[in-house]
Amino acid sequence: MEKIFIEPTRVTPLVNFDPDEGLLEIKGRSSPENYILFYQKIIDNLDEYIQSDLTDFKANFSFEYFNTSSSKCLFDVFKRLSRIEESGKGLTINWYYEEDDEDMMEAGEDYADLLDLEFNFLEIEEF
Repeated sequence: MEKIFIEPTRVTPLVNFDPDEGLLEIKGRSSPENYILFYQKIIDNLDEYIQSDLTDFKANFSFEYFNTSSSKCLFDVFKRLSRIEESGKGLTINWYYEEDDEDMMEAGEDYADLLDLEFNFLEIEEF
């Protein structure tokens, strides 16, 4: 398990995964050409975190936009987060969305409902 830091581009979000801090942050726009390759390292690290002795994990998501392909990978990320919680570790998920962006808020609600996860929904002014 390693730290991951990916600078954002116009088609990929900022990613900050720090296992020592128990932190995952994904922020920005997500529509990479090879979405599986982009998200696989995050998913692999979450799988390792589940097996580790580390406790308490915090995940912050703040999207301006994500495409359908990214949505599938994000579902896989949330499945891993669900497993972190099932393993007995503390889990906090913060879902940030721009004020008046009901679609993005509802996307977070859908993930929370599908996987029976508790999200903190936090409205922000703008990115």
